Amino acid sequence: MTKLRLDDFEDATGVKRADYEQRLLKLQYRLQLIQAAYITQGLRGIVAIEGWDAAGKGGLIARMTADLDQRFTNVWSISAPTTAEREHHFLWRFWQRLPARREIAVFDRTWYGRVLVERVDKLTPKHDWKRGYAEINDFEALQCADGVRIAKLFLHITQKEQDRRLRERLETPYKRWKTGLDDYHNRARRDDYIEAYEDMFDRTSTKIAPWIVIAADDKKAARLAGIEAVIAVLAEGVDLTYPPVDPELRRVAEKALGVELDL
Repeated sequence: MTKLRLDDFEDATGVKRADYEQRLLKLQYRLQLIQAAYITQGLRGIVAIEGWDAAGKGGLIARMTADLDQRFTNVWSISAPTTAEREHHFLWRFWQRLPARREIAVFDRTWYGRVLVERVDKLTPKHDWKRGYAEINDFEALQCADGVRIAKLFLHITQKEQDRRLRERLETPYKRWKTGLDDYHNRARRDDYIEAYEDMFDRTSTKIAPWIVIAADDKKAARLAGIEAVIAVLAEGVDLTYPPVDPELRRVAEKALGVELDL
């Protein structure tokens, strides 16, 4: 498997607004069709998203889930574990959030915090976070063996673009809630994070659950690429043909509605 290196994903190629809106609508419709198949066939999917601060994770998730049925869609925004969660194995809190039959679960940051922030900020002993790679691979292998499809996306932005967005968040009043001291703490450790990210790719980009890196300096292009990647993973091997109408349901509906249905 080709090694993933972040400097290979710094293409700032953009997309025209009209093209973006047209393509986005088509992708959102495709996701609706996939979700309908998951609901009717009792399938499960996971979308795991990592990336730099201000890389556009929230914007991608908002567009990806905008037209999905919220009753069968869960978005989990992952922050530091609570005191109670720290009393358990680090994967325990994620087991609580796994999708049930017919559901798609989206994780805004993930179990990879074990080998990222816990490694970089020395929050966990080295022997524990290093063991995390194998534990994560086993965790994901269990989900895949149980029929869960897993799409793992990493949004990459350059330092120049991250700085522009961080400044914008301060200068735009309604965006200030999106930023804080942690953004600047993490920014100062960029080289350490690059090393941690690339080790993560090397150790956990597996055949059954590979990492997909998205060049995200252009938000619109990144959203399209991200949704396309999710569609490719969640639709693999899934029957997306429209289900037939039950003959008895048709009979009852035609009688009740007083029409002959054009099916």
